[in-house]
Amino acid sequence: MQETTLNVKGMSCSHCVSSIEGNVGNLNGVDRVKVHLNEGQVDVSFDSATVDLDTITEEIEDQGYDVG
Repeated sequence: MQETTLNVKGMSCSHCVSSIEGNVGNLNGVDRVKVHLNEGQVDVSFDSATVDLDTITEEIEDQGYDVG
C-alpha cells in the first residue's frame, strides 16, 4: 500500500468530509481515506497497482475542491 497526504482547499464542513471520504473510499484500490478538516488535508492509503494518485486527485477535484 502507498500512503500520501494531499492538501485540499475548499473543505469547510462535515458534508465535505463525508463527500470526500465516501467518494474516494469507493474507488477501486483505495484502502483508507481520512479527512482532516482543520488542517485542510486528506490522508489516502491505496494500492498503486490498482489506482493512481491522478485518479484520486481527479475524484476530489470533481467534487469542487482544489488539490494542491
